[in-house]
Amino acid sequence: MSGVTLQSGKTHRDENFPVASFLIAPRHRAPVLAFYNFVRFADDIADHASAAPDEKLRLLEEMRATLVGQSDASPEGVVLRAVQAEKNLSPQHALDLLEAFRRDVTKLRYRDWDDLLDYCRYSAMPVGRFVLDVHGESRDTWPANDALCAALQVINHLQDCAKDYRQLNRVYIPQDALAKAFPSVPVEALDAPAASPGLKSAIAGLARKNAGLLAVSKGLAPQIRDARLALEVDLIQILAEDLNAKLMRRDPLSRKVHHSKMNVAALFLTRLPVFAFRRLTRGRP
Repeated sequence: MSGVTLQSGKTHRDENFPVASFLIAPRHRAPVLAFYNFVRFADDIADHASAAPDEKLRLLEEMRATLVGQSDASPEGVVLRAVQAEKNLSPQHALDLLEAFRRDVTKLRYRDWDDLLDYCRYSAMPVGRFVLDVHGESRDTWPANDALCAALQVINHLQDCAKDYRQLNRVYIPQDALAKAFPSVPVEALDAPAASPGLKSAIAGLARKNAGLLAVSKGLAPQIRDARLALEVDLIQILAEDLNAKLMRRDPLSRKVHHSKMNVAALFLTRLPVFAFRRLTRGRP
């Protein structure tokens, strides 16, 4: 099976949160999209429902070898490698993401919150770090970035918990959260048309825990020098807070917990004057 046959057809316009939107300066969009395309292709490989694990790992290894210049087997890797050389960017962020995709192939359960956050260290945090590096931002922004990226990943896991279980037998909801829920929840509950009381409480509890990450990440946008990137991050923060709050109340098994394009536009227009005022008055008494 070739890598091409594993492609989902999903693009950056289909993601839950903005990717290389019009807010990003045109000079930065090409490297961000090259990174996204590389990651999207690797994600499609890891998430393919019928490809054999050995085949997935082989294709992911081709991508790693291409990225570090040992092969040209992956077209997406060739493009990203060239961009990284041109912009003097480290390949480590993409290599970390490949580690996450290898885990997706080989690891189907997570023990506890710390185990899940260790996965997010590879699956989510490198994305924001790469974008910050592209913009030449200080690495002092990384702690807040890591909190935001991990929070976005947790939101995604909670939104798609039923689909991940049904299609891939993959469960990101930590096992101890299911065990400690009242009543305790067997993993098979994720296949039901609606969440049981125990599963709803486990999901709401994880969303409340995730709110702690979002409290830390609130400081990211003010640290970013590039105003356009800061605005995009500010919008992502607001979108994430809104979705996370919904996950405390709604059942993602019986009802989609996502933003429509109109929701995003409305939140953006509401937030823009607040962001502009804070940006213009920052540093003033």
